[in-house]
Amino acid sequence: MRVFVVLHRWWGVAFCMVFAAWFASGIVMHFVPYPARSEADRFAGLVAINRDQVARRPADAVAASGIHDASRVRLVGRSDGPIYLISGASAAIALRAFDLGNARLASDQTALAIAAVYARSRGLDASGARVTGLIAYDQWTVAGELDGDRPLYRIALNDAAGSELYLSSMSGDVVLVTTRTARVLGYFGSIVHWLYPTALRHHQRIWSAMMWWLSLLGTVGAGFGIAIGLVRLITTNRRAGPAYRGLQAWHYRLGLVFAPFILGWIFSGFLSMDYGRLFSANAPPAVALALAGAPPWDHLPAAEMLHVAKASREIEWFAFAGQIYRRDRTAPEEQQLSLAVPETDAISGPRAFLAEDEIDSAANLFGRNCGLHRCFASPAATPGTRSMARRVRC
Repeated sequence: MRVFVVLHRWWGVAFCMVFAAWFASGIVMHFVPYPARSEADRFAGLVAINRDQVARRPADAVAASGIHDASRVRLVGRSDGPIYLISGASAAIALRAFDLGNARLASDQTALAIAAVYARSRGLDASGARVTGLIAYDQWTVAGELDGDRPLYRIALNDAAGSELYLSSMSGDVVLVTTRTARVLGYFGSIVHWLYPTALRHHQRIWSAMMWWLSLLGTVGAGFGIAIGLVRLITTNRRAGPAYRGLQAWHYRLGLVFAPFILGWIFSGFLSMDYGRLFSANAPPAVALALAGAPPWDHLPAAEMLHVAKASREIEWFAFAGQIYRRDRTAPEEQQLSLAVPETDAISGPRAFLAEDEIDSAANLFGRNCGLHRCFASPAATPGTRSMARRVRC
């Protein structure tokens, strides 16, 4: 027991400031989260698709891209003309819809035009907007999820809120928006909480390993304290005498009361930083490929573009269970889904989401020993899916 007491004491000395910083910064994070990629912000940077400027079909774009495992094609309205965005597990590319030339964002003028579209959509003043740099990363864009979009155009709107936009040089998408308030409070919240200085966070493996070990050691230290408190509680009842006096007594009592919260909080933080060290991470690429199937892109109808609504800002074709679905979007929360190549026995009418029968057919691609179970899933995980989806268990 004496060993546990000594370990807990000096563990506390080493981690007291870390725990205090985690708690205080967590409060700030609760009200001002770290700036994150937003589908609504991306959509606000789009314009209505000009059908007259779409001279090539989606199938032509897939063939020209050279991406053999393409599973998703997006036609989006950009200020300099509509473009195709073709993506698969191996690569992603942007091509002009008029002549299938490279559509990477390559000029400050185009970047400022997209920023102006975004500002109008949000009711912001972009009269003083300027490009402040073409950057690889900074404090707010250091996360790996933006690697496919680098370098990024950083644009300061110079409005009252101090808004800054980050545009993907690959697609022209608005990938991040920050304000002066979010940036300032971010230093007291997320950056402190996650130990997120740019120079450290840029090295993903080093940062991840450090956070994993710190949270593990914090969990062990809290576990020592709980063990000591429970032992003292039992022995105190037996000898009918106080276990501690003064400030130590307060520490002892409050520690017992808040022990479940403290241990649950730090242990859950440890699990959130696991990234596959103890538990499996994301599904392997083979699962995604099996779910998409082998999409027959060359079977898309030649008249596919004749059905473009005037208000459509994005049309997406995605592969699911070997079929190609079309999703027309006029707003972030408004979509119309249909089969691009309908079969005689398929559900071909327009609707908002995939039907259960269509999801069941995808499960059959995993094998005969797979069962279906209802579960909650993110609507953004697979285009067109409901928030209530089905889980495949093999």
